[in-house]
Amino acid sequence: MDARLNLFGNPLLGTFLKHLNSAGKAVTGSALPAATQELVKLRASQINGCGFCTDMHTKDAAKAGETSTRLNLVAVWREATVFTDAERAALELAEQGTRIADAAGGVTDEAWANAAEHYDEEQLAALVAIIAIINTYNRLNVIVQQPAGDYQPGQFG
Repeated sequence: MDARLNLFGNPLLGTFLKHLNSAGKAVTGSALPAATQELVKLRASQINGCGFCTDMHTKDAAKAGETSTRLNLVAVWREATVFTDAERAALELAEQGTRIADAAGGVTDEAWANAAEHYDEEQLAALVAIIAIINTYNRLNVIVQQPAGDYQPGQFG
């Protein structure tokens, strides 16, 4: 399977991805726990049907020490007992932020308040940014049908 467009070889998309990656580094270096960042990226990627990002973030999280049990249960986090209350709040915010078109009001006040109980302003800003960034990556990959399965942790630096 080949992608419809080479995201890595196209000059315009190369420039775009360079800037998007820079934005992502701002979040990576934030006070938002790395495990939460990976769980959020994985959940949004699952919702969006982005095989490439689902593959990447599952592998990156596993390499960082995330357990297979938790990774396998991200899609059903509401029924799983392996996530903290803070992680649940982040996953709920990620779901609502990813499914904006599915809800007339977007992210609910309840989901925001729940996240605000567990995260300070910097961490909330990082959550908002990471949800926006992963949704952008997901859309790029889904549009061009970027193949999944060959990603190696650390492949992009």
